[in-house]
Amino acid sequence: MPVKHAVDVEELPVKGADKTTIQVLISSEEGPNFAMRRFRMKRGGFMPNHTNTVEHEQFVLQGRAAISVNGQVTTVKAGDVVFIPEGAPHWYVNNGDEDFEFLCIIPNQKDQVRIVEDINAC
Repeated sequence: MPVKHAVDVEELPVKGADKTTIQVLISSEEGPNFAMRRFRMKRGGFMPNHTNTVEHEQFVLQGRAAISVNGQVTTVKAGDVVFIPEGAPHWYVNNGDEDFEFLCIIPNQKDQVRIVEDINAC
């Protein structure tokens, strides 16, 4: 179906993360070239330092978080866009006062996730 509402898409916990969920809004079965996911990270939540074998294009919908891409740490907020190259180590920490949410678009290619190190080491 080409149109659906996000509230109808299952929200699942992200493996290895804390207080973080994912919704696959457009799956690789629905879109021929890209998948679209929405991540929601509760206050104090995080995703550990990891790499992917596919690039990520992200758009921050709400909140604020510290992120690191290739060791460069910055704070992102609603309206910011982020590009994460394939293979780049990256992590997220919601250090804001509200949920941190972002859309993440990835190509429909095989993706392998590898945890680089514990977030507490970042």
